[in-house]
Amino acid sequence: MPYIIETFDKPGSLDIRKANRAEHLAYLDRIKERLLACGAKLNDDGSDAGGGLYVVDVETRAEAEALIAADPFFQVDLFERVEIRRWRKAYLDGKSFL
Repeated sequence: MPYIIETFDKPGSLDIRKANRAEHLAYLDRIKERLLACGAKLNDDGSDAGGGLYVVDVETRAEAEALIAADPFFQVDLFERVEIRRWRKAYLDGKSFL
């Protein structure tokens, strides 16, 4: 069962995000087989909105928690909070799972 992980950056932490982005992207590349989708949240003008969204293909909440805990952004204490929810695929890449 896939999980959605939504992260919310601490206020005023954009410099931390920028300084650790390369390590974060390298980490995402290492776990890409478990990512259904992933990306930063943006404001309407395209500027950083301070957080991200991951849709991960794992079987348990513990696996989702372990994935986010291993993210360099998590390890440098970027996030004010992290929310994890189970997710049911209905459509993905134009394909129905109903």
